[in-house]
Amino acid sequence: MIPADNSKQNIDRFLGFQDDYDRYRPAAPPLVTGLLSNYLGGRPSLVADIGCGTGLSTFLWQHAADAVVGVEPNPDMLGKAVEKLSMSGPAPSLSFVQGYSNQLPFAAGSVDIITCSQSFHWMEPVSTLREIGRCLRPGGVFAAYDCDWPLVLEPGIEARYNHLLSAADALLAEHQPEDERVHKWDKEGHLSRIKESGEFSYAREIVFHNSETCDAERFVGLMLSQGGIQAVLKLGIGALDQELSQFREAAEQYFAGRTLPVLISYRMRVGIK
Repeated sequence: MIPADNSKQNIDRFLGFQDDYDRYRPAAPPLVTGLLSNYLGGRPSLVADIGCGTGLSTFLWQHAADAVVGVEPNPDMLGKAVEKLSMSGPAPSLSFVQGYSNQLPFAAGSVDIITCSQSFHWMEPVSTLREIGRCLRPGGVFAAYDCDWPLVLEPGIEARYNHLLSAADALLAEHQPEDERVHKWDKEGHLSRIKESGEFSYAREIVFHNSETCDAERFVGLMLSQGGIQAVLKLGIGALDQELSQFREAAEQYFAGRTLPVLISYRMRVGIK
């Protein structure tokens, strides 16, 4: 049973492409652990990473906290995280559970840090922030952080990327039944919602950058890992096939067989209990 205020459509959005998601999406940058531990005032005893997906934002806490729990409602994404954990060797500090952002499996006041990486915009914010406030200890830290799409590369290819995302949204509005559509909360409103929740004594936005290597295959894979693109492909209407092919050709021409460093920009909204 899915708890009230959760959307089955939002949860199901990422069914079936957990392998590509995990392969192409950026891992959370290591500076996240230092930044949030500094705001906490020391090493965390317990970190909860909610909406953790395949664990790209969870594993970095393995040696930076006494315990970290990744919480994810989507069974395919959760299964990939558990698979990765089973292949990584003994990791007694790290675990994954199926759960929901507004019904977390933690005692009141027991969690030091709660994070949402690339996930808070899928969660009903009022009930989620209330539950986060319940679980955090006094002085505990909540952080919702996202990277900007597309990654920094070249104006023409970036423009194609943005156009494809907009085209996918338009096609879904036209072809997908209303009761099957997802609902996203705008990321620009994250900070105001954190402040207005009444759960935090202090809140702010932090902007930072990271660099990862990328080739044409990965850049195209990032496009194909976007939920809207996947939703259109699942409809089987073929409306984006030509534009996706042109996007791939442009990326392959730019990278020309090279693997290059690319800049990834992040925006983090932080609340202190």
